[in-house]
Amino acid sequence: MHGGHARPWLRHLLAGVLTLCTGLAAAQSPSGRVYVSSEKDNKIYVFDIQGTRLSSIEVCKRPRHMMFNAPHTKIYVSCGDSNQLGVVDTASGKMTEQIAVGDSPEIFDLSPDGKTAYVSIEDDNVMAAYSLESKARLFEVKTGGEPEGILVMPDGKHAYVTSEIANVVHLVDIAQRKVLKNIRVGKRPRRFVLAAGGKELWISNELGASVSVLNTEDQSVKGTVEFKVQGMRSSDITPVGMTLSPDGKTVWVGLGRANHVAEVDVATRQVRRNILVGKRPWGLAPHPDGKILYVTNGMSDDMTLIDTATGKALRTVAVGRVPHSVLVQP
Repeated sequence: MHGGHARPWLRHLLAGVLTLCTGLAAAQSPSGRVYVSSEKDNKIYVFDIQGTRLSSIEVCKRPRHMMFNAPHTKIYVSCGDSNQLGVVDTASGKMTEQIAVGDSPEIFDLSPDGKTAYVSIEDDNVMAAYSLESKARLFEVKTGGEPEGILVMPDGKHAYVTSEIANVVHLVDIAQRKVLKNIRVGKRPRRFVLAAGGKELWISNELGASVSVLNTEDQSVKGTVEFKVQGMRSSDITPVGMTLSPDGKTVWVGLGRANHVAEVDVATRQVRRNILVGKRPWGLAPHPDGKILYVTNGMSDDMTLIDTATGKALRTVAVGRVPHSVLVQP
């Protein structure tokens, strides 16, 4: 008698558990994905690891730099023409919210706790901090002309910001909300990579055909990597985008107008090889296993997949108009 009454209750319970499990499975971020922001299409295109296009995500206007949150459930994207950070839910593949920021946001970084976005606001010449939860503007720090690259140190206490016009890198104390030091680097500094376990900050100098290597302990420039491509003037070599290999031994540098990517040994600071890609490579990201490097080519509207072991391009695929950044979800 009691058993007969229990069965419908049990059925409901099991159905509920099944629904919950299905919901949890659906909410998981898809794996094996490559995301590319397209400035002219106002979209993020989604590819598989081999470079086959799967779908696209409508976002705000002129999407540029992108970052995952820590669990990779969200993609933040800066939109230069709608003055917003868009927030994309990776499970649904939709932009779910926007955060209003200043005029022409470009590069940004997240605080180590993932609660704050530090954004370089090009037209206002500031680094501005925003709460990702309340969407409030928390504070701003004045910089030199045309700030772009921004990197928050892993301890969250300091940030570095490039000023393209002043040819300096600003060291910012986040708690004091002020610039502690202006560090002179090469001509038109653009982007950063943190290397050597956080002891070195690599800075691309777009009009210097070089990368400056900064000692993060005493803020001195300890070396310069100079790029040469056979048959090209140094004025045609315009390094901007960079990325660190997962094993930390290599910095990959997009050489812009030179249409090559340079593979640089971190320990010796020697260029191992230059690899021909599409036109104006800027965005770079490695697969977490280190075997493939994804390179967005802004002027040829495509992405080159490089075999990092052989240094050869595996294939080049169309990715929409003016691709900017690339993210890889293993």
